[in-house]
Amino acid sequence: MEKNNRELRSHIIVISVENRSGVLARIAGLFSARGYNIDSLCVSETEDPEISKMILTVKGDERILEQIYKQLNKLIDVIKVLDLTERDFIERELVLVKIKTLNSEIRQEVMQIANIFRAKVVDIGKKSLTLEVDGGTSKITAMIELLKGYGIKELVRTGKIAMAREFTRKE
Repeated sequence: MEKNNRELRSHIIVISVENRSGVLARIAGLFSARGYNIDSLCVSETEDPEISKMILTVKGDERILEQIYKQLNKLIDVIKVLDLTERDFIERELVLVKIKTLNSEIRQEVMQIANIFRAKVVDIGKKSLTLEVDGGTSKITAMIELLKGYGIKELVRTGKIAMAREFTRKE
């Protein structure tokens, strides 16, 4: 297939939309119709309750994504489409992770890791500890990799949220 020969890059796309029923399904449909999986998706109202922002993370080649952007901009409910990939932006993600803590020594080690990553302990059980951590992708990934050695019982992630920076650095 020709698609396999093109470079697939990760893109963070921010879509401002009218806050109406069915908008999410129509937008997700554009991506699935082109054979692209949405890696993460967050949708929420903005400061204006009539407008929502969708932040999608998707891997794709430039040519196909350009076509998707054009189709998105044709949708009545879409106000603005912004690809943050080539811009300075702020990104965050929230993760809840439940770790096996079969004894107090392991519990202390996990709590030290949590402290280093500025994670919060949000639940303690007899055999587990649940942490909440937010931050950029590299921070989240590093903490998860360290915690894997203790045994992750459960993990949930919000997906990325992102916003363009107001001021960009000049180089």
